Amino acid sequence: MGKCIISIDQSTQGTKAVLFDEKGKLINRKDLSHLQIINDKGWVSHNPEEIYKNTVSLVKNLVIESGINKNDVVGIGISNQRETSLIWDRFDRKPLANAIVWQCNRAKDICENPKIKDASEIIKERTGLQLSPYFPASKLSWLLKNVTGASDMAESNRLCMGTIDTWLIYCLTEGKSYKTDYSNASRTQLFNIHTLEWDKDICELFGVHTKWLPEVCDSNSYFGDTNFEGFFNKPIPIHSNMGDSHSALFGQGCLQTGMIKATYGTGSSIMMNIGENLVMSKHGVVTSLGWRMNGKTTYVLEGNINYTGAVISWLKDNVGLINKPNETEELCYNAKDNDELYFIPAFTGLGAPYWNSNIKGSLVGITRNTSKNEIVRAGIECIAYQIIDIIRAMEEDTQVMVKELRVDGGPTKNNYLMQFQSDILSGSVLVPNTEELSAIGAAYAAGLSLGIYNESIFGNIERKVYNPQMSNNIQEKKYNGWKDAIKTIL
Repeated sequence: MGKCIISIDQSTQGTKAVLFDEKGKLINRKDLSHLQIINDKGWVSHNPEEIYKNTVSLVKNLVIESGINKNDVVGIGISNQRETSLIWDRFDRKPLANAIVWQCNRAKDICENPKIKDASEIIKERTGLQLSPYFPASKLSWLLKNVTGASDMAESNRLCMGTIDTWLIYCLTEGKSYKTDYSNASRTQLFNIHTLEWDKDICELFGVHTKWLPEVCDSNSYFGDTNFEGFFNKPIPIHSNMGDSHSALFGQGCLQTGMIKATYGTGSSIMMNIGENLVMSKHGVVTSLGWRMNGKTTYVLEGNINYTGAVISWLKDNVGLINKPNETEELCYNAKDNDELYFIPAFTGLGAPYWNSNIKGSLVGITRNTSKNEIVRAGIECIAYQIIDIIRAMEEDTQVMVKELRVDGGPTKNNYLMQFQSDILSGSVLVPNTEELSAIGAAYAAGLSLGIYNESIFGNIERKVYNPQMSNNIQEKKYNGWKDAIKTIL
């Protein structure tokens, strides 16, 4: 088969291992879900040991089932769920607690601490990020304060802390490599995006010492070797590491300034490449590093939505309006045309561009004629509305009008949603013929770094194009209705 790259795509719901050949073609994939641990307070956690064990098991099974020669695997790429945070023992590699998932807002009180809250503008200026329990700074601070023995271990330099990428790299290299990349570091709210280093002042505010944090490296650099617990006969280099949304932007081929993508997952990340010149958002999105490769920094604007694909899960699991996600499409088409129902999924508040953790969700515009069809459609349409909110904010920040949106993720299979997204955008929506954009980005970055691929590899992806069909008047009426609905809960 020739040389192969394995991409590990570690996401909120599960982990994938994906095999690519020397032409960048996806050969096979394996995936495993992991437990979503939610307590009576609504705190969301993951078991990091389960994630690591799943990763090792998936790679082994992927190679065996693909029937390839183990020696053909020449590199590993990693993409990860970013803000999910954890702490572990530097020596025995045991987590001290379950990881706090990015969605979890248990660290809200830390962000409300007057000393930290008063520094919110400085934090935003240096890190590019709005002060929020969404980011690891407050999560790691919470773990240090609330996990028995954590602060003592930190003071004795026995504690490691970071995001899931660092945890996987540390475990896969048997503790030899304690590293992250610039994309993940820039999402911690502890990293100065101007100086490109951990910010000592901000770290101190959150009770975190920079010496406890991992080394920050280029996204396509060497992150250490692994043999997956003796499965491979030789060490395999980990040669790329990026946050999943950054990896998807890279995999989408959004390599030029002004190109934009939206990832539809449990939540959503909308990300715009803004090139080498840093633009600080004034309209509710954030600035971070897309990646740093070969010493060149690419900045991005990003807006994050807490609940997009998770809305579909809520429709199925919590209120029982659907049995399967694919049922939503037909229900949307069967809904009444003149209905003006809006669903605002603020289950744990709203992220960008509103940044309000305290508000609750709402159904606005219910009438006696509202049925299951209209409620489901409102749940699907709210995904598109939230994404447009962020795109409009980015347009304000950059003065670049978005006429093309590249998308990825499971919900992009929904034809109603994709057409509605195009209509509300008043632009083209491009859906690739594969869901694995985060995995592709990590694999391409590793393959490019190892000299297996060249940039022509980005031409491998075929796309279905949705173009707007809605009149400007109707588009404007619908979007204004959404903004009015939002005002009712702010």
